[in-house]
Amino acid sequence: MKLPEIPPKVEFKMPEDGKIFFELIQDIEMNQELHEIDKNYPYWEQFKQKIKSSKYDPALLWYYNKLSRTKNLSSIVISDLPGFDFKYSTTSKILKYLHEFDLHLGGLLEGRSIIPPEEKNRYLISSIMEEAIASSQLEGAATTREIAKEMLRTNRKPTNHSEKMILNNYVTMKRAIEIKDKKITKELILELHKMISKDTLKNKEYEGKFRDSNDIKVVDNTTGEIFYTPPDYKSIEALMDCFCRFANSADETEFIHPIIKGIILHFLIGYIHPFVDGNGRAARTLFYWYLLQRGYWLVEYMAISKIIIRAPAKYGRSFLHSEYDENDLTYFISYNLTCMDLALSSLQKYIHRKVSEKQNLFNLIKHENINERQAEILRSLIIDNQKSLSIKGIESKFGVVYQTARTDLLGLEQLGYIKEKKFGKKLIFFKVDDFENKLKKVRELI
Repeated sequence: MKLPEIPPKVEFKMPEDGKIFFELIQDIEMNQELHEIDKNYPYWEQFKQKIKSSKYDPALLWYYNKLSRTKNLSSIVISDLPGFDFKYSTTSKILKYLHEFDLHLGGLLEGRSIIPPEEKNRYLISSIMEEAIASSQLEGAATTREIAKEMLRTNRKPTNHSEKMILNNYVTMKRAIEIKDKKITKELILELHKMISKDTLKNKEYEGKFRDSNDIKVVDNTTGEIFYTPPDYKSIEALMDCFCRFANSADETEFIHPIIKGIILHFLIGYIHPFVDGNGRAARTLFYWYLLQRGYWLVEYMAISKIIIRAPAKYGRSFLHSEYDENDLTYFISYNLTCMDLALSSLQKYIHRKVSEKQNLFNLIKHENINERQAEILRSLIIDNQKSLSIKGIESKFGVVYQTARTDLLGLEQLGYIKEKKFGKKLIFFKVDDFENKLKKVRELI
């Protein structure tokens, strides 16, 4: 990732700059152009490109534009320590996102019964898996989504460092859902970090422990260039007290929208960098915890890291843009809201597709003595010609008990769709040789 260019510090000189500034104030066309440009709240580098044909000095235009931004800025002071006063702007784009999420994340799917009660557990398990995998991949876990999901569904023990990261993240996400009604404390944060980092750090003693040195820097993995130097480790305890106080505060003096506050909490963990490793995973877990606590239950079903991982450099730059531009969190907030919007859209498409698939399988259910889970199992066998099935895998995928999963598979075997083979003590099921012909005959009856 390329190090962003730090915005210029403009020294306003009179009378030369004053004369140009007065001219700029009266330049209606330039002001309209700046208004249009700033709708997307560009960082200095993008801003500079958009006004490169202007007759005005780019640095002076940047200064002028930032003065305009101050009208909508809100301030937050997390700690008395230097560097912990922040600001953010609620742009029209941000307000639009917040309005959409307020309409949808607190009940759209539940209110319209798009997720039937019996299906909610399965969708939840799938989404937590997706988030655990993508969040770990962002931190360097090198394995495919398919292999990772197979491990989680079958409860297979992880065989390498990457799989351990993913399993840890999966278990921690489930724990975050369990504690959604609790206030956050340093002890809970350390507990979550211990779960996230279990058996994945070079030094085991740092599992669930704040860093005790200043050796940690945020660097480019390729060049070693330092992007960011976190606060002194001696201030971490005090800063995490401030973090918990901010997270648990009722916002009585000045309201902060819960989604914005959740994103700020996400940013602060990266900014404080309290751990030797696992800061990103801890930050994203705490973001989910906070939104769930504030009633945005649908977030449980959204794999936001799956969106972030499509362009991880943008994620990193959104941190740096906020840090480099006088702690203006608008860049990080805007980026995360965009990812949430894409994640919500992806979830809606996924559910729509699943509903359509269920409708297509309904005729099959009518003509065979099978339930919806069994129909879904048959669908997966149609899609994947080489697929094998285990009782544990079905138990995990559908969120049912072992006996239910076993009954489903044995029922399909009895109907002649699958056959079993024993591998030691383990039963594995495969399609029968004439599986396609069997389905064809059923379709002809419909």
